[in-house]
Order: sequence, then C-alpha cells, then structure tokens
Amino acid sequence: MIALILLACTSLVSSGLVPAVAPLGYAAAPALTKIAAPVGVAAAPVLRAAPVAVAKTAVVSAEPFDPNPQYNYAYSIADVLTGDSHAHQEARNGDAVQGQYSLVEPDGSIRTVTYTADDVNGFNAVVDRSGAAVVKSAVPAVAKVAAHAPLAIPAAHAQVAAPIAYASPAVAKVAAAPIGYASPLLG
Repeated sequence: MIALILLACTSLVSSGLVPAVAPLGYAAAPALTKIAAPVGVAAAPVLRAAPVAVAKTAVVSAEPFDPNPQYNYAYSIADVLTGDSHAHQEARNGDAVQGQYSLVEPDGSIRTVTYTADDVNGFNAVVDRSGAAVVKSAVPAVAKVAAHAPLAIPAAHAQVAAPIAYASPAVAKVAAAPIGYASPLLG
C-alpha cells in the first residue's frame, strides 16, 4: 500500500502537477520541549528534541566559458627493462586539434599515427609504419632418428620369477561386552 502511494506521489511530481520541494535538513541545535505526563499518573516529565526544518538552497555558479580553448602537451616513455617505448604530442587551437603518437609494435617496427580533428572535416588519421620488422630466426628442425631393431634378450634372462604373494596380517576380532551405566546410590 505504501509503495502504491509513493509511486502515485512520484508520478505527480514528475508530471509537473505538483511542484518538487527542495530537500529539508535538521538544524544543529534543536529546541527542547517538555511533555507533561497525563493527570493522575506519577511519572517524570519527558524531554524530547523538536525537529526544526531548514530549507537548503543550492548556489549554482556558471563555469567560465573559453570561446577559444588552447593547449599543448607532449610526453615520451622509453623503458629499457620492459622494452616499452611510445610518445604522444597534441595541440589544440579553438576547435582544431592536431597530434601524433608512436609506439613500437611487437614485431619491432614503429607505428606512427598523425591525426587532425575539427568541426569541418571531423577526425582524420594517417597511420605509418617504419623500421624493418625484426624476424626471429626459426629453431632448426631436429633430424629424425631411424627406428632401431628390437633388442635380443638372452635365454638366461627370458624367464621371469613367479610373482611374490602378499598376505594381509591377521586381525583378531574381539566381541566387547556392552558398557553399562549405574547410577550412584542415593542415601
């Protein structure tokens, strides 16, 4: 039932029939009120904090707008330990962006991408590969070994001794008497 009421309230607010209200908060130091006990009952008075509603207003300030944004940046990484090597540079003047980045491919060649972007031509990139690809030498094939003739076993070793028999150890089965319980004598 409560879910149905909440759904109805939400749809009224989202449709614009009921205006949305700013969220409420509680004041830091609420006032205390004294509630007296009913007549005829000897009880101590109860003190409770009365909530004070405070409307919070959000101050929204517009961010500064730059009609002609400009920037330049560049970086380069060359890690000898891992072999990672790449670089990137980019410049922006208004709505036009120009840049270039390069990286070393797994085969050792260098891929360089030069790009431009503006509101007239969109994004355009030219990819260039330079440097010879490093070709790893193949492991030489192992020569096949000719099959050998079966070994001749001398007659003296041809007979095999009889297998040794295994006997499990004897286990004595003892029937144990049931354990009884006697209560102590109460005197």
